[in-house]
Amino acid sequence: MRLLLVEDDDRVATALAAVLARHGFEVTQARSGEEALERLLPTGSGGDAADSAPFGVVLLDLGLPDRDGFEVCDRIRRTTGTPVIMVTARADVRSRIHGLNLGADDYVVKPYDIGELLARIHAVSRRSAEEPPPGRNTEGGEPTLRLGEVTIDLATRRVTVGEDVVALTRKEFDLLALLAQRPGVVFRREQIISEVWRSSWEGTGRTLEVHVASLRAKLGRPDLVETVRGVGYRLVEQHA
Repeated sequence: MRLLLVEDDDRVATALAAVLARHGFEVTQARSGEEALERLLPTGSGGDAADSAPFGVVLLDLGLPDRDGFEVCDRIRRTTGTPVIMVTARADVRSRIHGLNLGADDYVVKPYDIGELLARIHAVSRRSAEEPPPGRNTEGGEPTLRLGEVTIDLATRRVTVGEDVVALTRKEFDLLALLAQRPGVVFRREQIISEVWRSSWEGTGRTLEVHVASLRAKLGRPDLVETVRGVGYRLVEQHA
């Protein structure tokens, strides 16, 4: 798997790249946010074919010399579905929440255990490769779900409210698609985390809360996703 390591500290990057290479990854280093975006979002047709091959995962440091890593993540998420793992010394909860809200697939705080980092890389790349998204009817069911003015196209991963397209992150869409399969049915938090994040990691519980809040805000329907205290969440049935 090709992996883009966005890290301006050559000493750190060299050591990490050596470990990743021993585990079968082909690592490309970007030393700035601009270089990372150029490698991920090529605008020209020239260049080596290998340079234009897709990356499986991006490891993104937040302390870059030219751009804040949060801005880089936002740009990546607006234009590509490549999984992003933020790898940073910023351990405060606000930074974690902000990164996840921008669409990062995971957030790892330095110093980290290399075994855990490898497991997280494999987890996000595996989830990214899995299609259809969680909640999709794989038995020939209706590919479009409608909840009042909210329309969810499972095939194109497109969500509209009325005539307006709503830009959701990959995890926000997966969460909505899962709940929308059975409106009115309560999904336990553990079930949602398992199906959407493919994880039982304790910290994912807070991540779920953040994604629910963001989903409510983006859809402009704060009452669409209902919290069932002590249990989980359900989608409230809407009528056109």
